[in-house]
Amino acid sequence: MTATKSSVSFSAEERAAMKDHAKELKTTARRNPRNAKADGEQDVLAKIAEMAESDRILGERIHAIVKANAPELTAKLWYGMPAYARDGKIVVHFQCAAKFKSRYATLGFSDPAQLDDGTVWPVAFALTSLTAEDEARIGELVKKAAG
Repeated sequence: MTATKSSVSFSAEERAAMKDHAKELKTTARRNPRNAKADGEQDVLAKIAEMAESDRILGERIHAIVKANAPELTAKLWYGMPAYARDGKIVVHFQCAAKFKSRYATLGFSDPAQLDDGTVWPVAFALTSLTAEDEARIGELVKKAAG
């Protein structure tokens, strides 16, 4: 009987995301706490500027919605993507479609967002474009998440 070895490995994109996260942790640890919020904001804006046009447009809109509806959240990179934190914990995060060669970008909410609504509720949304109605809905979710 020949034993087969089943190996599970991370994709190149997953390995890159983990490296991004390790780099972010090191960068954060080295930063002056007085400038951390401004530095995080600059990191997020720079990352959004690097994105392909369709992702960049979505990233810019999501950033504007978060800043308008929850200015108390701190912008920072999380696994190489824009995220927004409360008390150091990620609440809202954006993942461009190109990150994992996906068909759509994703807007997600982490556990600290507490979007609880009954026994089942969405915590991630696929984004291809944003209408005014979509932006209003996201704004309300961000307000609730930041609260």
